[in-house]
Amino acid sequence: MIPTSGHIETIELKSALEERYLAYALSTIMHRALPDVRDGLKPVHRRIIHAMRLLQLSPDRAYAKCARIVGDVMGKFHPHGDASIYEALVRLAQDFSVRYPLIDGQGNFGNIDGDSAAAMRYTEARMTDVSMLLLQGISEDAIDFRTTYNEEDEEPVVLPAAFPNLLANGASGIAVGMATSIPPHNVAELCDAALHLIENSNALCDNLINFIPGPDFPTGGVLVESADKIQESYRTGRGAFRLRARWHKEERSRGVYVIVITEIPYQVQKARLIEKTAELLFLRKLPLLDSIRDESAEDIRIILEPKSRLVDPILLMESLFKLTDFETRIPLNMNVLSMGKIPNVLSLQEILQQWLEHRKAVLERQLQHRLQEIISRLKILEGYLKVYPNLDKVIYILREEDKPKSILMKRFRLTDLQSESILNMRLRSLRRLEEFRIRQEFESLNNEQKKIEKLLFSKAKQWKVIAAEIKEVRKRFSPNTKLGCRRTAFEAVPLHELQDIQHAMIEKEAVTIVISEKGWLRSLKGHLSDYTSLSFKEGDNLKLAFHAMTTDKILFVSSGGKFYSISASMLPGGRGHGEPIQLILDLDDNKQDILTAFVHNPEKKLLIASYLGYGFIIKEIDTIANTRKGKQVISVKIPDKVCLCTRVNGDHLAIVGENRKMLIFPLEQIPEMVKGRGVRLQRYSDGGIRDGITFTLEEGLGWRNESGKIFQLLPNELIKWLDVRAAIGRVSPKGFPRSGQLFNYSK
Repeated sequence: MIPTSGHIETIELKSALEERYLAYALSTIMHRALPDVRDGLKPVHRRIIHAMRLLQLSPDRAYAKCARIVGDVMGKFHPHGDASIYEALVRLAQDFSVRYPLIDGQGNFGNIDGDSAAAMRYTEARMTDVSMLLLQGISEDAIDFRTTYNEEDEEPVVLPAAFPNLLANGASGIAVGMATSIPPHNVAELCDAALHLIENSNALCDNLINFIPGPDFPTGGVLVESADKIQESYRTGRGAFRLRARWHKEERSRGVYVIVITEIPYQVQKARLIEKTAELLFLRKLPLLDSIRDESAEDIRIILEPKSRLVDPILLMESLFKLTDFETRIPLNMNVLSMGKIPNVLSLQEILQQWLEHRKAVLERQLQHRLQEIISRLKILEGYLKVYPNLDKVIYILREEDKPKSILMKRFRLTDLQSESILNMRLRSLRRLEEFRIRQEFESLNNEQKKIEKLLFSKAKQWKVIAAEIKEVRKRFSPNTKLGCRRTAFEAVPLHELQDIQHAMIEKEAVTIVISEKGWLRSLKGHLSDYTSLSFKEGDNLKLAFHAMTTDKILFVSSGGKFYSISASMLPGGRGHGEPIQLILDLDDNKQDILTAFVHNPEKKLLIASYLGYGFIIKEIDTIANTRKGKQVISVKIPDKVCLCTRVNGDHLAIVGENRKMLIFPLEQIPEMVKGRGVRLQRYSDGGIRDGITFTLEEGLGWRNESGKIFQLLPNELIKWLDVRAAIGRVSPKGFPRSGQLFNYSK
């Protein structure tokens, strides 16, 4: 039996889980994952900086072991493991992870290749000037403190943050049901925007974009996002930025060149990037690239060698951007703790505004703190000035009275603090020169008190003080300094057709496209000259075969009037009998069939016609379909179907019906359309189109019959078949194929 004592309360499992999960979610959101909008720090980062402050690890002091810092943080402030604390400390010291490092590290703190830092017992650290700005005023009652997890010490709720850390260094984290991702920005630009916001409190995000054109990453790179999208992202607090590696072309001898990568995107490990690119190169997915090697020392230098000097370097890089992390997408989700309490997605303007409001609150508290110090000191000085004219009496009281403090308070009307200060005075302070100094200090503090009181009663003057502080920060991190200069550039995306980029990523090889009568499709390597050796399923035969390259786009025409387009590289290989064409193209129903297929030529035109004799001319580029469902070009209704699709070559059309009557008329009589039913080409009393061919009238019409014999009619011999469009035509000439199909002898 399980011993029980006291009252046992029964609760529902659902409510118990909800309560505990909510507590866990709130703890994760408030104390781990989301940064505070005021200082841009999470609790672990704030505790690390505070612990280093207590250890007096300022920039002008010696370094201390990281193990000691981590031990203090874990033992006093952060109730978690040392590994997570040290990992956070290391990141704050990495200049390739943080735009403005908060910690100055000494030793192995990892590198951009992805190598981890040395153990904490081997590394040392101290604070940077940025950390000192975040702590500025912390000893002047500028912020609140709270008890630590074990209630043995106190820690700051938030830092004074004279540095716009949230936007300057960014933040990332995943909470429960929400996440944050803020890229780093340039401090000088942030200061300019903040100053503009002080002068124009009603300024919108659209105005701030003039000062903050976009993120500024520690690893540099090139932003290729449009200004409109960046503006929209900052306005809503959500979006993404396309960031590319920075590269240039380096000429070598004999016209040979290489591409040199000098900057890679933010948070991309260089070693992994090169490894992944080499894998794609081995898999032959980068046909324009010959090799990649790393020549980096302190600076990044990745060498890309093209296959030949004729390769377009821009096209080569575009193919790399499509397949590798030489281009990444940096998310923007400005989800932060608004004023340290409420998780909320804020705009750029709201984040800056709340940081400025925090700076104003800090300034007011600093002024109040200083004012109290002045008032307290003035009271002491006032006491000194009361007794200085009567020093002999004071000395007599001290020598003769048993309780001199109470006598002094009564005799000179002093407060307890004043009398205690007089009793603690040194003998050297009794000099006349000291009295003169006290009077000077009294007057100086009086003047300072008046200035502070005026500041406290004037918001305009307070904003002037804050603006002066921001200007000082901008001066320290100006674009002329090494740390403050902008590293990320802005460029427009090169205008290349998507087709060109896709071709660049496909290795150009010769193939033969084979389609069987029952609709089996395959792509064989090489250009076959003899199709008799091709094997098919039982009862199936060759319907169509033609030569192509893997970089070509293949057009398929269905009997239902739809056009389908697919890259030759995507067609099934030559193993077995291929694949059913219905698995590759989304045909409307099983009754439809593929009429023909050919290599797409965007400069050509097509003549397309239905069985009932209707048709039109269309540009081949207008038939391209972007989906598997194809593109409906010619309208046909059952029992009508598409039975003719031929390239336009010449100035006349010879069309033959099932009644073996042939009609010839100029192509100019056929309209050029994008889609529709078309116009009547030939009139039939019964049946429909059998075949048609375009040709140049001056060259005559030639064909060959089933046996291969060639026939040709000269222009003067074709007069009897010449007529206008939609005529009936006349019986086919002598020697015309019995099948009624025109076999062009020039093919």
